[in-house]
Amino acid sequence: MIFGIPVSLLLLTAVGMVILVLRATRKDHLAGERRPKRPVVGWILVAIGAVLTVAFLWLVRAAAALPVTRGSKVVMQHEIIRASALGTGVLLLVLVLAALLPLILDALERAGFARYVGARHVRAHKSGFLTIISILSILGVSVSSCSLGGVISIMGGFGQDLKRKILANNAHVTVDTPQPQGFIEWEPVIGRVREVPGVVAGTPMITSEVMASVGTNTAGVLLRGVDLSTVGLVIDLPKNVELGKLEWLAEPERVASLPWSERRGVDEDEALFRPIEDKPAPASSLPPGFVTKGHEAPDPEVDKLARPLPPPIPDRPVYPGIVIGRELAKTLHLRLGSEVSLVSRMGELTPAGVIPREKKFRVAGIFFSGMYEYDVSHGYILMDVAKEFLEQPDRIGAIQVKVTDPDAAETIRPLIERAVARPELRVRDWREINKNLFSALKLERIATFIVLSLAIIVASFCILCTLLLMVTEKGKEIAILKALGASDVAILRVFMVEGMIIGGIGTMFGVATGYAICYGLSWFGVRIDPDVYYIDRLPIAVNPWDFAAVTVAALVICALSTLYPARAASKLLPVEGLRYE
Repeated sequence: MIFGIPVSLLLLTAVGMVILVLRATRKDHLAGERRPKRPVVGWILVAIGAVLTVAFLWLVRAAAALPVTRGSKVVMQHEIIRASALGTGVLLLVLVLAALLPLILDALERAGFARYVGARHVRAHKSGFLTIISILSILGVSVSSCSLGGVISIMGGFGQDLKRKILANNAHVTVDTPQPQGFIEWEPVIGRVREVPGVVAGTPMITSEVMASVGTNTAGVLLRGVDLSTVGLVIDLPKNVELGKLEWLAEPERVASLPWSERRGVDEDEALFRPIEDKPAPASSLPPGFVTKGHEAPDPEVDKLARPLPPPIPDRPVYPGIVIGRELAKTLHLRLGSEVSLVSRMGELTPAGVIPREKKFRVAGIFFSGMYEYDVSHGYILMDVAKEFLEQPDRIGAIQVKVTDPDAAETIRPLIERAVARPELRVRDWREINKNLFSALKLERIATFIVLSLAIIVASFCILCTLLLMVTEKGKEIAILKALGASDVAILRVFMVEGMIIGGIGTMFGVATGYAICYGLSWFGVRIDPDVYYIDRLPIAVNPWDFAAVTVAALVICALSTLYPARAASKLLPVEGLRYE
């Protein structure tokens, strides 16, 4: 960063100004001329580019200092600054690309016969309809390429966001058993797993499905018993706790004695129903006290009329603590210090039959993981409490393992399997556990790429029509070239080059503009309603390889669209082209 501006943006804007200057000073290499072509227009473009560059860098510096953290308020002035920075950058990019286009055509004119004639055909004045359809061809390919790259980037951003949340709330590798009752003798196993190269940490966990009830409100909960000393080394649960603290699970007395001022919840309207002690009256000056003689003795008549004092409020009972998700707290109308009853599916045998086991807990924390499925169904308690509640004193459900590189979990998994050395236990990495989900996302991206590529195919038909009309309009020139000795292959190359230039211009503008827009949106951030999408910013992953794939697909489609008209031009006989001349 230099003066609050990324170095890459400074270098790109400097390259853009160099291109504008080269465009203003370019010489006409035809007919031996060495004078600049339209110097006034070129220097006007340089001046406009300089103004846009200064405005863009100033707006980027201002936008970089704006808050983009989760939960920050939406300020219209901040959004206008971000939108202005993005719009100014896109305008500057389009201006630079427009200045670069004549330089590219100049280079093609020096590259050989086919490229020279094709470039001159693109530059030459055409009939009105042919000019319009050529412009539409370029716009069609440009818009299609831009939209395709943008959609692929947004889908990639959602995939990366989902991957990040899954890895933050789950282990990279899980050691468990298919049996629902878990497994015993887990201490030696977790000790050997922690010694495997590439393993960062491991923590035991007990998992069971229970029913939570508060009054008439009920909800299913996936209860997890965790070890406070190691759970934070494997998952981000301590970081995700918004209200309360995860450490309060080990301090049930503190949770029970929380004052009303600290018993906060996730609902904004619940503050209206807090006791008056949470809203003390403002301090005010009182008049000096006075004593009237004759009234010091108690009055028996007053004592008869006065109501007796209420009995003292008993201390709140101490229950084990539980940390629940934000959406679960909303569903059950819970806040810090609230009581909740958990009912286990494992019942107790009594003379009246099997009765479900029930235990009361007190909310010690509320977490936000970013995944609705977790926030609406997960609850965490101490492992010792879970063993007692579920009557599993010597068993655990799984060993959660974190490795140095999540993408290398598949290669570390065989090492963990050898360290476990128990055939009844299975070892799975996060990709295997979420295989169906990520396979569906990958298939969706491929399907979207194919569907949106149809827009480029539709735009390529405009290129085909343009070249067919060009063959009809340039029939005389084709006949003269053939009469002078040009081969069919040379004519074929001329029109293929012409079609590729039209498609290449559209692809260049579309891919470059789409990349710039996606990069700017990912950097500045796009606010969306978290109540609807459960995220407050639009995730965008700008992958250069995705845009490279879009570029290759667009160029291949445009190249295929040039084959038929180029072949028709190469088969044109000189006699037919000069028949009416």
